[in-house]
Amino acid sequence: MTFDALTDLQVAHEMADAARAAILPFFRRADLTAENKLTEGFDPVTAADRAAEQAMREVLGRHRPDDGIWGEEFGQSAGQSGRQWVLDPIDGTRGFISGTPTWGVLIALSTEDGPILGIVDQPYIGERFVGSPEGAVMTGPHGVAELKTRDTQSLADAVLFTTFPEVGSPDERAGFEAVARQVRLTRYGMDCYAYALLAAGQVDLVIEAGLNAYDIQGPIGVIEAAGGIVTDWQGGPAHNGGRVLAAANADIHAAALNILKSK
Repeated sequence: MTFDALTDLQVAHEMADAARAAILPFFRRADLTAENKLTEGFDPVTAADRAAEQAMREVLGRHRPDDGIWGEEFGQSAGQSGRQWVLDPIDGTRGFISGTPTWGVLIALSTEDGPILGIVDQPYIGERFVGSPEGAVMTGPHGVAELKTRDTQSLADAVLFTTFPEVGSPDERAGFEAVARQVRLTRYGMDCYAYALLAAGQVDLVIEAGLNAYDIQGPIGVIEAAGGIVTDWQGGPAHNGGRVLAAANADIHAAALNILKSK
């Protein structure tokens, strides 16, 4: 299979633009309501989530009708090309309904081996992080810049992010906290924006658990193109979700992985 950088990137950008246009009218609206997808706990979905995924699917229907689709809100659609677009229309809906700008649109073009293209888009701020075989770049209020992860070598100098302090199960929380005790700074609640910051060279580690494929494939495409590493907690592939360790470089990844492997 070949990678057509121009046309695949054009399609991905058109999808991100369509999602932005669908989402922004809903953001920080006083009358926005959220449904809970869980019988226990809280996993919200809004009209903005559904409108954004539908807008992206319409783009794919025009330009990539033979590709498969896996979206958070409307599930999987089989394709014939061996390629699949993996979509999370709003990663961080809890943040979205709270008015924080830490949510984002996630897009990945993948094969069974994982992503070959990824986008993390933050519509309200106007930042877009893109990774592909052509490289990794971001666009935003400061213009266009190459994405490159940091070269931090020691956990003692590292900045670590996760979305929820609970992380996952008690064992998973214990694993996260074992790493957190070794780092310089730990921050919470950034949703997919934490992965974008890692690709941009602002932070060193993101550790999470209980992810779905659509939560992580877009960030994998961006981070790996920027020089980072994303695996599970045993060092294996992470594109199917589960426990995820994203790191800026091989050294800081190995240091964190050594701790997580024991959990």
